[in-house]
Amino acid sequence: MIRRLFKWVFRLVLMLMVLVVLLLVFKDTIIRIVVEHRIEGETGMKAKIGRMSVGLFSPEVTVESLRVYNTPEFGGNLFLDVPELHIEYDRTALIDGKLHLTLLRLNLAELNLVRNEAGQTNWAGIKKAHKRYRKAHGKHDVFDEVTFTGIDVLNYSLGKARFIDLKDPGQNREVQMNLKNEVVRDVKSNDALYGVLLPIWMRYGGELGIPVDEFFSGSLNRSLDKFKSDVNKLLNGTQKR
Repeated sequence: MIRRLFKWVFRLVLMLMVLVVLLLVFKDTIIRIVVEHRIEGETGMKAKIGRMSVGLFSPEVTVESLRVYNTPEFGGNLFLDVPELHIEYDRTALIDGKLHLTLLRLNLAELNLVRNEAGQTNWAGIKKAHKRYRKAHGKHDVFDEVTFTGIDVLNYSLGKARFIDLKDPGQNREVQMNLKNEVVRDVKSNDALYGVLLPIWMRYGGELGIPVDEFFSGSLNRSLDKFKSDVNKLLNGTQKR
């Protein structure tokens, strides 16, 4: 009886060891599939990740060859091409519910904004898909419990952006940004992050002919209002002179 019990315990331990080894070997694959599924749920778009690495003993995540594709109503072509997204974070802060990134390196090679034949943009489609996802899965999410507290070093590279009008191809435009390894330090809040993004959009988004208000909301609108206010003050001061 004791020998049989010992035998089953040994088998159980062995099985658990095998499961742990399998999880360690295939953890990145499992996480990659979960992330692809989450992106599709949040945006309504198919996502494909070439490779994903999540550090067990080091607080870092690397995503390579991330591609997100438009839905059929927006042509089904490529929406987003990210050759690399590398994140290093403060593990202690995360345990306390705070997202503090020590390094964020983003390489965005291509972004395609599409307006369908009904006059709707794929960005508006993403917003609708996100609302549907939240409604179906509940308003609260694990990410809602995490507070963003800043980025020590933001390193970004931006390739090209296109605007594609499926109803009037004559309106199609392309902008080559060609920004490589631009570095911004001490981004302390959402507003500060939006403040980094806003001048980029004002410079290149304007060339695409898409209003900035259509793609940004919330805190960025406050940054946009401040930006407009600063411009008006500058213009008024110039006129007075």
